[in-house]
Amino acid sequence: MGQKVHPLIQRIGFTKTWLSLWFAKPKDYVRFIEEDVKIRKYIKEKFKHAAISKIIIERVADRLKIRIQAARPGIIFGRRGAEIERLREDLNILLKKEVSIDDIEEVKDPALEAQLVAENIALQIEKRVAYRRAIKRAIEQTMSSNAKGIKVTCAGRLGGAEMSREETYKQGKIPLATLRADIDYGFAESFTTYGLIGIKVWIYKGDIL
Repeated sequence: MGQKVHPLIQRIGFTKTWLSLWFAKPKDYVRFIEEDVKIRKYIKEKFKHAAISKIIIERVADRLKIRIQAARPGIIFGRRGAEIERLREDLNILLKKEVSIDDIEEVKDPALEAQLVAENIALQIEKRVAYRRAIKRAIEQTMSSNAKGIKVTCAGRLGGAEMSREETYKQGKIPLATLRADIDYGFAESFTTYGLIGIKVWIYKGDIL
């Protein structure tokens, strides 16, 4: 097929589930989506260095529960949980409703989280590391963490070139059309002086049987 489908969307109902767990009446739907986008954007920007891979939002009646998966959960907790309290208060003000932060899970192996790998590559490119070196280092780390395969696509004015182009690097297997394959997808943007560079990462972790 020529269409490109997000690996998570394609597998929902098979091996994966939504990152926003709620059901809405038609009149509330747009408002809920806007709130979810605001929450994710705010948390990501506030805790840039916490390496957040997933923010799961759940709604039960009028209550809103948030679960965060991060490689460095200590940054989100803060001293004696002070940061988490501040975050809860900020979100209450931002959304004008009661928000509870249920759980902060630690990501055991960041090299197997596609979102974190993509953000890491983006950060290195921003720091003027050669994009090929950054990608190859990320591929090596992921493969040494027992991944079955990884694909990285980089697009934009690579290396400050006059014309934008796209380059793809692969190692191992990436069975995108196999629904039982556990494939993680991540996307990040690198804001360089000569333009925006987009990084997409697919990681194949094995089959879910």
